[in-house]
Amino acid sequence: MESNERSHLLQAQNGHAQYADRRLSKVRQQDEEASSIIKSHVTVEEQELKGSTVGERLPYNDYTTIDWLHDLVKDSYRLRFIHGRKGLRYQLANLFDDASGWIAAALIGTLTACVAFVVDIAAALLSDYKTGYCTKNPLLNREACCQGKTPLLGATSEVGVDCTAFHEWSGSYAPRFTIYVAFALAFGIISSSATMMTKRSLPAASPGTGDKNQFGGPPQPVASGKSMYMAAGSGIPEIKTILSGFVIPNFLDFKVLFVKAFGAIFAVSTGMCLGKEGPFVHISTCIGYLVARQFPKYRDNGRKMREILSAACASGLSVAFGAPIGGVLFSYEEISTYFPRKVLWRAFLCSLFAAMVLKALNPTGTGKLVLFETHYGTSYSPVHYLIFVVLGVAGGIFGGLFCKLNFIWSKWFRSFSVIKNYPVFEVFLVVLATALLQYPNPLTREPGDMIIKNLLVDCRNEASLGSWVCRHEAPDSNDHDSYIGFLLYGTLTKLVLTIITFGIKVPSGVIIPALDAGALFGRLVGQYVGGISPGIFAMVGAAAFLAGVSRMTISLCVIMFELTGELEYIVPHMIAILVAKWVADSLGKESVYDLAQAVLGHPFLDADHAMRAVQKEAVLAEELIPPKQTMDEITVVVPGSNKVPRSVLEQKLEQLKARGLMDAGLVLVQNGSMLQGYIAEGELEFGLTELGQVYDADAEVRLLGDAEEGEFDMSHFVDRTPITVCSKAPMEYVLELFGKLGLRHLMLTEEGTGRLVGVIIKKRLVAYLDDLHE
Repeated sequence: MESNERSHLLQAQNGHAQYADRRLSKVRQQDEEASSIIKSHVTVEEQELKGSTVGERLPYNDYTTIDWLHDLVKDSYRLRFIHGRKGLRYQLANLFDDASGWIAAALIGTLTACVAFVVDIAAALLSDYKTGYCTKNPLLNREACCQGKTPLLGATSEVGVDCTAFHEWSGSYAPRFTIYVAFALAFGIISSSATMMTKRSLPAASPGTGDKNQFGGPPQPVASGKSMYMAAGSGIPEIKTILSGFVIPNFLDFKVLFVKAFGAIFAVSTGMCLGKEGPFVHISTCIGYLVARQFPKYRDNGRKMREILSAACASGLSVAFGAPIGGVLFSYEEISTYFPRKVLWRAFLCSLFAAMVLKALNPTGTGKLVLFETHYGTSYSPVHYLIFVVLGVAGGIFGGLFCKLNFIWSKWFRSFSVIKNYPVFEVFLVVLATALLQYPNPLTREPGDMIIKNLLVDCRNEASLGSWVCRHEAPDSNDHDSYIGFLLYGTLTKLVLTIITFGIKVPSGVIIPALDAGALFGRLVGQYVGGISPGIFAMVGAAAFLAGVSRMTISLCVIMFELTGELEYIVPHMIAILVAKWVADSLGKESVYDLAQAVLGHPFLDADHAMRAVQKEAVLAEELIPPKQTMDEITVVVPGSNKVPRSVLEQKLEQLKARGLMDAGLVLVQNGSMLQGYIAEGELEFGLTELGQVYDADAEVRLLGDAEEGEFDMSHFVDRTPITVCSKAPMEYVLELFGKLGLRHLMLTEEGTGRLVGVIIKKRLVAYLDDLHE
C-alpha cells in the first residue's frame, strides 16, 4: 500500500486558517508547500516512503500505523466544512460526497468482476493446454470445446464429455506425461518470474532499539531488512495487517494488481495445490484502493480508506466462488478489524455488483453463478449426523496438522540459502513434485476446481453415469479397489503437497486445495455408507477440511450452499464446520493466515487472541513503560516560556530516527513531568526541515501557547489531548484502548500524582504480545 496515510491532529481547522495568514507572509517562497502542510498535515512518512527505492534496506519504518481516533475527528472537520457551505452548487457537492461511498463500491465490484473474468478464462484455457487443445478453436478450453459452454454466450450445444474436437497431444502415457510436466514447469517459471518483479525491501517485524529491549540490557541494533514479494501468496495476511491499521507501502499498487492477476493465471495452470480465491481477495483490494484514491475523503483519511477496502474484500470472494453473501461474511469474519454497519451495507453492494457483472460475463458458460451445482435428490437422516461429526474431526485434524507442518516447513526449508535466494528454483521443485505425484492419479490430474466438480457428482443422475468417478463406483466395476486407493492417495498427496506449496513465491491461495482434500476424503467415507449419495459426504467433507485450515464458520457455511446450491444441507455443514474448528483449535489456536503473518513477519494486533493471553498473565500497564534511556530521549521539558531551542528538537529527532521507528514522537511535559501534549515524529521533522528553512539555526521554537508574529511556531502540530491511562491499570485496559479505539500511542501516568511515566506505541504492544505467544 502506498504510504499516503495522513497525519492526524486534533486541533481545530479554523485555527489553521489564522495561522496561515500570519505565516504565509513570511514564507512566500514556499507558499504552496507551506499551505499544504498547514491544511492537510502531510507527514514525513509519506515523503520518505515515496522516495524509497526498491531494494533499499530500511528499518522498521515501512510498518507505520494510522491513528483511527484522530482520523475520525479529521473526518468530522471535513464533514462540517462540506455541509456548512451554502448554495446549489455546494448542495450538489454534498450529495455527491454522501453518495461517493456507494459509487466507489459499485465501481469496485464491477471492475473486480471484469478482472476475474479474464483470469478465469485464461487459467481454464492454459490448464487444458497441458493435455491438449481444441481443434475447432485453440482459444477454447476442453469444456467449452466439447460441451459448447462458451463465455458471454452460454451453452450452445451438448456434445458430451467424450468428443473428438479436443485433441490430446499423444495417445501414449509417457509422451502425454512428459508434455504435461513440461507445460507445468514452464507455467510455474513464468508465474514465479513475474512475481519477482514485485520484490521490495521491507524490515523484519521486530521493533527497533528501545522497544524489544524494554526490560534492561544494552540497546539492540535496528532490525535488518528482509525481502518481500508483493504479489506472492494469497495476500490475505498482508490485507489483514493493513486493515488493522498498519501500512505496507506499495502493496496495493497497480503493478501489484497486474502481476497478481497475470501470475495467478499461470500459477493455477500448473496444477499445483493452490487456488486463485485468495489472490482474488488481494486483487479486489487493489482495485478498491485504486478506485478509492480518486475520492478525496478516502485518499486523505486512513480510517475511511480502510472502510472501503473492507468492502472491496467482499467482492473478491464473491467472484471467486459466485458467493455474494458469503463474500460479505468472509470480509467481516476473517479479514476486517473495523466493520461498522455502513461498511456492511457497502460491502453488500460491492459484492452484489461483482456477482451481477460476473454472471453477465458468464466465464463458465453455464449462465449461472453457482459453480458446483448439485441436485442429490436424497435427504439425510439423523443417523448420518455421526458421519458428519467424523468428517468434522477429520477436517480439524487435517487443518491442525497442515497449519503446524506448513509453519515448520516454511521456517526450515526456506531457511536454506539456495531456496531463500532463488525462489524460482523452489517453485520449479514444487511443480515437479506436484506433477510426479498427482498425474498418475486420474482424480487429481485435473485443475483444483475441476477436482471438486468431479467429486460432487451424483451417480444416480443419468447425465453423470459416464464420468470417471461414476464408472468406478458402479456395482459392476472391476476397479473399485483401485478407486478406493486413488481416493486415499489423493487425500494424502493433497495434504503433503499443500504443505510444501503454501508460501512459495507465486500468487496462490489455500482454499481450493483444502476443499479438494476434504472432497476426496468425504467421497472415500461415502463409499461405506449406503442409501445416500457419496457426493453429499464429499461436499460436507470439503467444508470441514477448509474450516480446519481457515477456522471460518458462518461465512464458510454460507459459501458452501452458495457454491453448490444445496440449501437442504446447511445443518450437516454447520455440524462438520463447528466440529472441525473445535478440533483444529485444540491442536493450535492460529489459523493458516495467522501463522502466515508470523512467518512473513507482519505486525498484527488480534484483540481476541491477545486478550486471552493477557488474561492469563495478570500484569499491569506499567509492564510496557520504556527504559529510562528511551523516556529521556522522547521527553521534552518545556520551560515557562513555552519555547525550546531548535537544536534540542533536532537532537531529539535524530534520537528518534536512531530507534528505527518513524511513527513515534515526543512527549511535552512541564511543572514536574505533567503531560502537556504529544508531537509525532512526522510533524516534528516536517516542521524543522520545511517550515524551519526560514528561521535561524539557533531560533527558539514555540510548542505551547499562542504564538506572536514572527515566531517559529509549531504548536499547531502538537496533540494537546492524548489519551492517558494510569500505569497501575490492568493490561486489559491497554489492550481494549488500542483495539477498540485504534490508538497509535497511549500515555501512562503515575498513580496519585498524574506525572507522565511512560508512552506506549502500538508496535511496542504488538511486540509484547508476540513475546507472550512464544
